[in-house]
Amino acid sequence: MDQHSPRPHLSRRPTGPLSGRATVPGDKSISHRALMFGALAVGQTRISGLLEGEDVLRTAAAMRALGADISRDGADWLVSGRGLGGLIEPADVLDMGNSGTAARLLAGILSTHPLYAVMTGDASLRKRPMGRVVDPLGATGAQFLARAGNRLPLTILGARDPLPLSYRLPVASAQVKSAVLLAGLNAPGYTEVEEPEPTRDHSENMLRHFGAQVTVTQAGTGRHIRLRGQPELRAADVAVPGDPSSAAFPVAAALLVPGSEITIANAGLNTLRTGLFLTLREMGARLDVADQRTEGGEPVGDLTAGFSTLRGVDVPPERAPSMIDEYPILAVLCAAARGTSRLRGLAELRVKESDRLTATAALLRVNGVAVEIEGDDLIVHGDGGIQGGGLVETHMDHRLAMSALVMGQASREPVRIDDASFIDTSFPGFLKLMRGLGAEMAAA
Repeated sequence: MDQHSPRPHLSRRPTGPLSGRATVPGDKSISHRALMFGALAVGQTRISGLLEGEDVLRTAAAMRALGADISRDGADWLVSGRGLGGLIEPADVLDMGNSGTAARLLAGILSTHPLYAVMTGDASLRKRPMGRVVDPLGATGAQFLARAGNRLPLTILGARDPLPLSYRLPVASAQVKSAVLLAGLNAPGYTEVEEPEPTRDHSENMLRHFGAQVTVTQAGTGRHIRLRGQPELRAADVAVPGDPSSAAFPVAAALLVPGSEITIANAGLNTLRTGLFLTLREMGARLDVADQRTEGGEPVGDLTAGFSTLRGVDVPPERAPSMIDEYPILAVLCAAARGTSRLRGLAELRVKESDRLTATAALLRVNGVAVEIEGDDLIVHGDGGIQGGGLVETHMDHRLAMSALVMGQASREPVRIDDASFIDTSFPGFLKLMRGLGAEMAAA
């Protein structure tokens, strides 16, 4: 049974501008992969800046259960890997909590290891579809048994003599692409993935960082990725940059509160993750980047945001993969902008921690914003301000909760949310960081 104690919170306009310099938690996508690749490599990997949220800690626990030695060393994490093919059968069910990324990527790893394993998750994750990875991974020779709709709990019997995969993604999905590539690590020959549109490439970057041979070529509007199977992955230290999806929330607050200027240091700037920042500049946002550099194969820099008068925007559907987690907070910014915004091609939001498309529209409506859903598009009618005053149902979705709390910084009336207890799953210390910058957020 899920143990959960709701913590309602309220957010209101601050008395002054937001200011200061802060560092957001490490990138969640990179943190998951650093633990997984470290566990599959030979030798000891040191990880600095790992996101210590509940989702990532579930990945650490799962990799320990599969035989990796994972420990803390001060602020860093140490992973002593088993080497490819060296994972052991877990003695108990692997509980992935609320993390769809961890569950789907781990399914890829387990599919080509001759092990018996069962994965489950919390109530939210058990509602989310796994067929998108189960279907292609079955071609390795692995066997899967799941609830109706290919939902967790999921039993996996990994292939003893796995086959490499050649798979064209029906829709752009970094999770599915990564699951297929991870399966290909322990299969002979070459595993190939074609994606219709470029998605975040953290897996490709980290595979190279750990010594795998990966080539990427253009394929129409998308990309073709080719991985040579059964490499000897070598331990490689990883410095995890700040998560751009987390940086989005303090950045948005600074754009909304008059007189504000904040800097987020060491933010990840991978162009396949920064569609939001591109969109915000199109809306007239003041965003500046300093000290750009590369760390562990990933571009990073210091991002400064200042109060801006925003205008409506039309976001093309092909941009969705580079900002799929940022649409709730973008919708809040669109509500405060002048003019109508249309956010296109958001079908993927329906299978996140909640039906984020419907829930985002509800978040806006309950706070007096005119909004419509047409097919997979979200249309937001901004009038330069937000009434607020609503109680937002968060559906245990951390990004909805944080978006609503940021909305309260600019709305005429305070905004309440039904629960903030799960925000730490992706952004530990969110409330403390925001208050440190001058935001007004407190228990309701």
